[in-house]
Amino acid sequence: MHPELVEVSTRFDKPIAAICHGPWMLVEANAVSGQTLTSRPSLKTDIQNAGGTRVDREVVIDRGLVTSRKPEDLPGWMAEFAKATDHPRSTH
Repeated sequence: MHPELVEVSTRFDKPIAAICHGPWMLVEANAVSGQTLTSRPSLKTDIQNAGGTRVDREVVIDRGLVTSRKPEDLPGWMAEFAKATDHPRSTH
């Protein structure tokens, strides 16, 4: 994990999108505590250990995090992320 990417994700004031294994960066950045997100099933334990909740849904939006599970989810994920970009993270 690139420390610069982890650091910028903690101070970015726009929605953050992550798909597949992307939520691992959010775990590294301590950005999932108290949040619900989705990802590849193999991240479930890491997300839970970081204080988040992993669910098995096509797209999950929680306080500016827009997450999805796999490439097949891309159409729904991209549509929801496009809607979310109109709002800063603090309003979600």
